Amino acid sequence: MARHHTTCPQPNLRMLRYAALAGIIGPLLLGGALVILTVAQYNFLRSLGWRPLAAPTTDWPSGLALGAYGDWMTGTFIICGLLLIAFAEGLRRALYFTRAGRFGALLLVFAGGAMIALSAPTDPTFGAGPPTVYGRIHDLAFVVLGLTFWPALLMLAWGFRHHPQWSAYAPFTVLVSALVGPAFLLKGLIFYGLLLGVIVWCEVIALHLWRCAQASSWSPPGESGKSARVVG
Repeated sequence: MARHHTTCPQPNLRMLRYAALAGIIGPLLLGGALVILTVAQYNFLRSLGWRPLAAPTTDWPSGLALGAYGDWMTGTFIICGLLLIAFAEGLRRALYFTRAGRFGALLLVFAGGAMIALSAPTDPTFGAGPPTVYGRIHDLAFVVLGLTFWPALLMLAWGFRHHPQWSAYAPFTVLVSALVGPAFLLKGLIFYGLLLGVIVWCEVIALHLWRCAQASSWSPPGESGKSARVVG
């Protein structure tokens, strides 16, 4: 009996270019905002209990939204979340030939939604008042971000393996995921490494997506001129 394979249409290259731009701009915006706002609100962060080395994750980076320039951090969470969703949608279309890749990209969409929800103001760790609704939303969003971004990397790494244009990025993605998981759980100084690793990963993958989308024609993993077989 003949085997029947599920096929998917090839992605729109213009849409992939827009998604790649979102993936390039978002991490740079986030990294720039973290550095600039941390410097601008350094004394305020210390008043919350944050210490760059001794207590690096005490109300950082979430506490940046509580200071005099907090609206900038709130806006950054929202914009970067939207850009992550756009980037993830581009990856989902680019990896149409593998279920693992599409599922990993879908998890990134949820991670982008969680980043948007981080715009809800956090409660100061050493605050005197009771927990607020916004603070609980913020904490839940952080948990969801960790529970979606980490497995997204693993699933994407598995999906990358099935395309010669992407297979070289599978080990790098696994390496970043090995940093992301412990950093979300343990925090501490390794959290700086998490942020740097995620920013670098997004930039590398987005730039590669841009190069692929700049090609005159998309190169599926199947034979030329045929729809690619969907694999695991």
